Amino acid sequence: MKDLTPPKGSLDPIETASRDEIAALQLERMTWSLRHAYDNVPFYRAKFDAAGVHPDDLKTLADLARFPFTVKTDLRDNYPFGLFAVPRDRIVRIHGSSGTTGKPTVVGYTKNDIDIWAAMVARSMRASGTRPGDIVHVAYGYGLFTGGLGAHYGAERLGCTVVPVSGGMTERQVTLIEDFGASTIMVTPSYMLNILEQYRAMGLDPAQSPLQVGIFGAEPWTNKMRAEVETAFDMHAVDIYGLSEIMGPGVANECVETKDGLHIWEDHFYPEIIDPETGAVLPDGELGELVFTTLTKEGLPIIRYRTRDLTRLLPGTARTMRRMEKITGRSDDMIILRGVNVFPTQIEEQVLRTAGLAPHFQIELYRKGPMDRMRVHVESLPDAVDGAAAQAAELKKHIHDVVGVSAEIAVARPGSVARSQGKAQRVIDNRGA
Repeated sequence: MKDLTPPKGSLDPIETASRDEIAALQLERMTWSLRHAYDNVPFYRAKFDAAGVHPDDLKTLADLARFPFTVKTDLRDNYPFGLFAVPRDRIVRIHGSSGTTGKPTVVGYTKNDIDIWAAMVARSMRASGTRPGDIVHVAYGYGLFTGGLGAHYGAERLGCTVVPVSGGMTERQVTLIEDFGASTIMVTPSYMLNILEQYRAMGLDPAQSPLQVGIFGAEPWTNKMRAEVETAFDMHAVDIYGLSEIMGPGVANECVETKDGLHIWEDHFYPEIIDPETGAVLPDGELGELVFTTLTKEGLPIIRYRTRDLTRLLPGTARTMRRMEKITGRSDDMIILRGVNVFPTQIEEQVLRTAGLAPHFQIELYRKGPMDRMRVHVESLPDAVDGAAAQAAELKKHIHDVVGVSAEIAVARPGSVARSQGKAQRVIDNRGA
């Protein structure tokens, strides 16, 4: 793989500022954000008043712990525009969740919000190894989902040539990557596996592709998947993090020279780690639930938003800003199977270490009598279909030994497991069927 370490002098000064300088800027901006939310969003005024706190009570960054949390249901309860902090005619863009389980959560952006978002995605892409002038293949979905347009505006801000492909039509994706010479792809990791599979189906060697950088986000993925993709394509695979409630992609990003966790752009987003059960703030280094407060958002300021993502905060390495450990799962994605906590990423790791299996999988939960059970649907590689029984036995043993649960393994023929066209649906819960 090519050395893509950013050249000296190319970073924003704040990325290498001292911790004291960063903390001073955060306190100044947090004071503004709390006041902005309190003065302009009736929901926050009522919530702060009920908790007995006022923006003037913030004297240090630690005082933020006195303020109440925001959760996803708060956005749904104030649908559609109840959390906007500026007049609606100052909102230049609206995004939202897919809304597959009811009304979507709605987020709004002012022109300044869009400018900051583009700058943060551009900073993330530069940290990933992308450079001005590169051709960027955007395979995130466009629309209400923030992935496509967030990546698009960031790539343009960095000075790249953008190919706005969106998701689906995988054969066409491969053709355009090859014909246009894309050096960066921005895509969900599960869909990147589909692209890898399509390369091989078309008789192309992925290691000879023009791709040098893959920026993967929107779902948890493992270092084993990173190794799978990097080896196949001879490219760098880095993690980007974001969520629409806070901004979209570009809240944090891995640096290509270290790949040791995602540096949080702390000049715009203040992170905390809390105990998911008690809500108590945990010290850096301890595992817990990630919470964010926006420091500069005008349209929709968010105070102490509970992301449900599980991680820990670590000191900076390639940048001064703190890192968050790679997300291994979400508290609301966690499967509790006969008293054992299981995350889909744990199953992914065992699938990827089992010889003869493709990296595609789905977890089916079902009930037999009074017991919850788990069936893992996988498929053999094209040249290993005769080894299905051995593959099932090996995967079953890996899951039992490492994850600590018993699982039924269903090994199907190549192409049988449902493919992702965006975010992968890893768990099918049939326990209520």
